[in-house]
Amino acid sequence: MKLLGRNHIIISVITFAILFLMNYLGNHEADKLERALMTACAGVIGLSIGLFILNKGKDDKNPPQNFD
Repeated sequence: MKLLGRNHIIISVITFAILFLMNYLGNHEADKLERALMTACAGVIGLSIGLFILNKGKDDKNPPQNFD
């Protein structure tokens, strides 16, 4: 999956929506909007970093020898 491609943006929006709703609807504190936004943004950033690391070694022609 290409970073910031169509599929990445769709998955990021779905991840943001799920995390935001889970935190917003399940929280009864006074600052529930701020907490939900921060958690959803952190989830999307973590997803993007994970996909970047995953795609970094995807087309590597010389993988490390005896990796395991």
